[in-house]
Amino acid sequence: MSSETFRRLLLEANVLDQDRLAKAEGTASSRGASLERTIVALGLADEVAVWRVLAKAHGLKFVDPAKLAPQAEALGKVPKEQAEQNEALPVLFKDGVLWIAIDDPFKTFVADNLSFLAGCTVQCALMPPQALKQALRKHVGGGDAGKGAAGKPGGKGGPADTDDDAPIIRLVGKTIEEALQQRASDIHIEPFQQRVRIRYRIDGVLKEVASLEFTLLAPITSRLKIMAGLDIAEKRKPQDGRIAFRANVDGATREIDIRTSVLPSSHGETIVMRLLDKERGLMSLQGLGFEGDDRERFRSVIARPNGIVLVTGPTGSGKTTTLYAALQELNRPDVKIITAEDPVEFNIAGINQCQVRSRIGLSFARILRAMLRQAPNVILVGEIRDRETAEIAVQAALTGHLVFSTLHTNDSASAITRLIDMGVKPFLVSASVQAVLAQRLLRVLCKNCRQPYEPSPTELRSIGIDPSTVGGATIYRPGGCEACEHSGYRGRLGIYELMRMDDTLREMTFRGEPITRLRDYAWQSGGMSSLLQDGVRKVLAGVTSIPELLRVVAAV
Repeated sequence: MSSETFRRLLLEANVLDQDRLAKAEGTASSRGASLERTIVALGLADEVAVWRVLAKAHGLKFVDPAKLAPQAEALGKVPKEQAEQNEALPVLFKDGVLWIAIDDPFKTFVADNLSFLAGCTVQCALMPPQALKQALRKHVGGGDAGKGAAGKPGGKGGPADTDDDAPIIRLVGKTIEEALQQRASDIHIEPFQQRVRIRYRIDGVLKEVASLEFTLLAPITSRLKIMAGLDIAEKRKPQDGRIAFRANVDGATREIDIRTSVLPSSHGETIVMRLLDKERGLMSLQGLGFEGDDRERFRSVIARPNGIVLVTGPTGSGKTTTLYAALQELNRPDVKIITAEDPVEFNIAGINQCQVRSRIGLSFARILRAMLRQAPNVILVGEIRDRETAEIAVQAALTGHLVFSTLHTNDSASAITRLIDMGVKPFLVSASVQAVLAQRLLRVLCKNCRQPYEPSPTELRSIGIDPSTVGGATIYRPGGCEACEHSGYRGRLGIYELMRMDDTLREMTFRGEPITRLRDYAWQSGGMSSLLQDGVRKVLAGVTSIPELLRVVAAV
């Protein structure tokens, strides 16, 4: 159904004249509300008349409130709490089909929700909202169900959230809470020609969880834009925002920070929401997967009074989490720590955290300059993106500050040449950088269903293991059970490549030696394990699998 069809039918049925229709359209557009609800809210037409036309426009049957008499057999097909939750009133069971009344033509997905419970085919008919609300209160006892559901998801509803918006509010809230229950790191809402795909990224891998009717895209997008404080009328430009969400997860209410990105695409706006759980985001170095000598070597690096410590890796490799773990190790009453972040992902007690705000000129470089006047011992710069930030970070390191930051490079040695490529003098890089940590995240085998097996010699050689050196180690492969949702994996740990700068590496950096020479020396000197070598240790320890290691480090 096109909106033009609805407008035409309103005029043909004499529900509105052209002037009143134009007034309703203007108000609906400015408020980001539906045309039919705006007509009723402005008192321009009777709700029953408007919804009768709306049903015709969508090709749905209409339930006349004046003739409503729900069938007892139909009411018995659906549990009362489900009728309340879905705001759907069973009215007729005939020829094996259960007919339910809904108040929104975009809510026909409710039929799929209830068909399993009812044990039969479910079809939707349209009924005016106020009449449906009264009927639910009378026949089911759910008059206030919508209000409770609407308040549950966001914690950031605001005055624009009414009972009429409850289905979409509930759908969005349920989607976010379900993603959190499944330990997803982000949610992807992607429009295609005839459907909207929803995917969760769980343990770094995308998983399709729902396929919705395309008509739901507009209300979902509007709801998320309102929650994120974005312009709902702007559909041509990318937008970024943040949502403060109160989620009910595992029976407890938690504060979730959601970074929201909206990008125009060929079939509509695609939305990605990154979920930052403030209670689960902070981890210790050991919890991240640092083990044995690697952990002690990294601790000795971050205990130094000055210099730059860089963490590198692609987006989503856990760099920020590692830096937070390092800061927690150093967070003592006698140490002043200041951070410049974009955005501040997690709040740490005892640390001064500053938010980058590019729109008002508050860049990394500007915050970094101001930081130096605050006499800190430790500085965290969320990311070195340009020459100016890099040079100020180097100067800070050379004047007695310990500086942490991140770079997007594939391995540790590449970070050295990246700084030089940015325009920092080689002698300054060699003098200031103390260490570079490259990292990736590996999925951890589910302990409930992992299966021991004997890999072939070819598999072992693919990760650099001589079959004769495996010894008594037990190697596992993924199984699949309910605990891991049949993926074979549950959770992730890091693999690391720590390159500490010694006199030889500083001299090679000063001379501008190529990456391959730096990397070869770091490995041969015995001071650095590669990402692959650290991954092999975790394979032999039964933590992860050979295919997972190859998936993550194949491109390194």
